[in-house]
Amino acid sequence: MKKMMKFLIVLLMVLGMVFPVSAESDSEEVTILFTHDMHSHFLPAVDADGNEIGGFARLMSAIKTQREMDPDAILVDGGDFSMGSLFQSAYASSALELRMLGAMGYDATVFGNHEFDYLPEGLASMLKAAKASGERLPAIVNANYLPDEPGDENYDETDALLKSAFEDYGVKEYMLLERGGHVYALFGLTGFDSDDCAPNSGLTLYDPAAAAQKVVDKATEESLNVYGVDPIVVALSHSGTSNGEGEDVDLAKAVTGIDVIVSGHSHTTLNEPIVVNDTIIVSAGRYGQKLGVLKLNVNGENVSLKDYELVEINESIKEDAEIAALVEKYKTEVEENYLSDYGMTFDQVLLNNQVEFETVSQVKGSQHESTLGNLFSDAYKWMIEEVTGETIDVAVTANGVIRDTIQLGDISVSDIFNTASLGVGTEGELILIYLTGKDLKTVLEIDASVYPLMSAAGLYSSGVEYSYNLNRMFFNRVDYAMLRRNDGSLEAIEDDKMYKVVAGMYAGQMLGSVKEKSFGLLSVTPRDKDGNPIASDEMVNHVVKDANGNPVKEWYAISAYLLEMNGQMDEAYASVDGRKVVYKSWNPVNLLKNANVFTYALLGIVAVIGFVIVLIVGGIRKVLRKKK
Repeated sequence: MKKMMKFLIVLLMVLGMVFPVSAESDSEEVTILFTHDMHSHFLPAVDADGNEIGGFARLMSAIKTQREMDPDAILVDGGDFSMGSLFQSAYASSALELRMLGAMGYDATVFGNHEFDYLPEGLASMLKAAKASGERLPAIVNANYLPDEPGDENYDETDALLKSAFEDYGVKEYMLLERGGHVYALFGLTGFDSDDCAPNSGLTLYDPAAAAQKVVDKATEESLNVYGVDPIVVALSHSGTSNGEGEDVDLAKAVTGIDVIVSGHSHTTLNEPIVVNDTIIVSAGRYGQKLGVLKLNVNGENVSLKDYELVEINESIKEDAEIAALVEKYKTEVEENYLSDYGMTFDQVLLNNQVEFETVSQVKGSQHESTLGNLFSDAYKWMIEEVTGETIDVAVTANGVIRDTIQLGDISVSDIFNTASLGVGTEGELILIYLTGKDLKTVLEIDASVYPLMSAAGLYSSGVEYSYNLNRMFFNRVDYAMLRRNDGSLEAIEDDKMYKVVAGMYAGQMLGSVKEKSFGLLSVTPRDKDGNPIASDEMVNHVVKDANGNPVKEWYAISAYLLEMNGQMDEAYASVDGRKVVYKSWNPVNLLKNANVFTYALLGIVAVIGFVIVLIVGGIRKVLRKKK
């Protein structure tokens, strides 16, 4: 018997040498499905080739396919689930986005900066509306973007409002989710840039890395106490990456214990994960056009990457009937409660477009005249002249509000809303303000000089033509500027004269940040018709309203302008018309034409440096002569 036992032991040892047992044989596979930056894009978009991409009904079908392969897969979102289509108009009243995420089975999401576009009051109203719906909703996790507590120095009514809304909805810093025998610790983070993009949030940002480490330690301890296992730690971070770097890469370097970071905010598409200190960082682009599928090997405390895929959401995927019906229901709600005020419908065709406009990335990629920007600003100027019956001198729009291009083919109201959906507390309401000629010239200089510091400040205008030389001194790049009247005639801009200027709320309020971005060297003072300065928070008092008392929106101005074209896009927008000329030249005439104090200061510095060099050279020569 003993001989037999020895033989079996030796046999097992030999078999172990011939057929070694893999460490992965004890590991189990889990699946994390993810999206981020959905921006209310319930419906498909059309790409440059005319193919439909995205759409929540097709996304739902892709999710179901993945769940057929792994019924225990979790589904999470990285924030900015709202703001970007007509469905956002029901954000504060009906919370369509959160209800849709709930219907699709999302387990958790996090606040993105655009969730604060309707201001703290809008966010609080949205959370309460979502809760009142009685429908299934995703958890919201939020560890470091919080209202102040009673007793804090800055505690006010806004903090009380948000704190109450968070508590009613059940917003928490993290959650433990048990699924398929595994425990997930899901927590939410807001990044520094995201906070900068939500200046009216009413919340206090706490250091993401410090907050993350605290939550990871706390959630791990709770998981061990309650479930007896280490959790799979997943951060839903609205912070972002760019070219392999960024806030979420820094987060992975600084924090121990995060297994996965779902990285939103930057709209990045990572075809391969970034792995930093055993933390796996993933991103799936924007608008629900891809579904992220991350598969992990889990062996006790060890979590490793097994597989990764971004599933393209396109016409090859059949729409889920239930979600498609829900989208149609929400469209009807938007028409009845919002569009009816403007006499328009969701799918109303405005015209057929045969003009090929630039993509958004092309518009924002460099300083140049854009036919898309020209169209927007022309529409604003035309609309306000129609509403007020007055001549508007200049209309401007900014890079930051152009969210989509105008595709070829039939263009609907919904399509146009997608191009100009951004607003702070509004859907891009148009304001009428007054600027002195001196400040108007400064606005043009903002386009020329501030763009490299803040790309959202790139401007497109109607009613003015100007040029600037990128080789000139910062804050003195504009070398020519004239008003261009509706009949094409040109008129000098007088420094002390007041001019009527139309802009979207975003662009108008952006003027208030110019001083900071230009290091105090440039400033613009919006004024009322009597010349009194207008504070940023007073801009709402200067919104233009139509005959029915409705605020004139950017999307509405563009839509109405297109309707005036009798079914076909005006061929004038097939090419630029010279209203903004951007060039580079070292010609001394071009460098010094219309020079201002900044150029003269530079010339003075150069002269002083030259004088010093001459003195030094002269001194060296004298020393050399003496030695000879």
